[in-house]
Amino acid sequence: MAALSFGVAAIMGLASAVGIFARGEGTLRRATSIRGEVIHYTTTGVYAFNAERVVAEGIGWDWFTLAIATPALLATIPWLVRGSLRGRMFALGLLGYAFYQYLMYALTWAFGPLFPLFIGLYTTSLVGIVWIVSTIDPGAVARTLGPGFPRRRMVTLCGVMALVLVGMWTQRVAVGLRSETPQLFGMTTMVIQALDLGLIVPLCLWTAVTTWRRRPVGYLLSALLVVKGFAMAAAIVAMLLSAWAIEGTPELPALIVFSLFAAMLSWLGVRMYAPGEPRAGERHAAADAL
Repeated sequence: MAALSFGVAAIMGLASAVGIFARGEGTLRRATSIRGEVIHYTTTGVYAFNAERVVAEGIGWDWFTLAIATPALLATIPWLVRGSLRGRMFALGLLGYAFYQYLMYALTWAFGPLFPLFIGLYTTSLVGIVWIVSTIDPGAVARTLGPGFPRRRMVTLCGVMALVLVGMWTQRVAVGLRSETPQLFGMTTMVIQALDLGLIVPLCLWTAVTTWRRRPVGYLLSALLVVKGFAMAAAIVAMLLSAWAIEGTPELPALIVFSLFAAMLSWLGVRMYAPGEPRAGERHAAADAL
């Protein structure tokens, strides 16, 4: 697991660094899609043939991955080597982030030189997720997190996140279906909306229900979601800031909402992963892993 996580971190760092530093000179070409949407496409760099807005957002996402997510995944490796339950839970959340990001990248970006890396990253991350989950006893997670686990706050935040995503994206889909020129930024469909509504919303709702009912799997999902959710929310903030810097037009409502999500998830994450003496469940789980 440590070797797999190191490999994912190394390739993730490489892919994000290439995306940032080999993005080209910013040369644009204006074109009209078959739906009548006027798009300014980039023409150089590894992200060539994508809309300017998509590239602007992707650069912000790549910066967060390179500066925060990659070092964080590397930092879990000593925990994994020691068989730490908290280390496996933390790595699980980061691999969930990598799986989502590079599945989205493989489906969103115009075909280019990084396409094989995107496929390798999301498939390897999924293997790591399944592998780590197979080694974790959800009951041990519940015992490790203990009575101080912020159950009500986690349930509330999961519910709010699901409602916000459903509200944002169903409105976007509805507007697109009514329009002759839906806002697709040169793509053929709404990839992010499909992934969020099909993956993230069900994950949030399932986490909320199982956590509320004090099911052990709910504690495991919560430990995963606070890490993955924080990374996703913070990456979206970086994405919006990058787009603002390039286009000069801020999306303040989304920026505020995802900044609040990132702040709340980081606070919940500190509550769950705070260092201290291992509880009985964690000691037993680490012994079993070794």
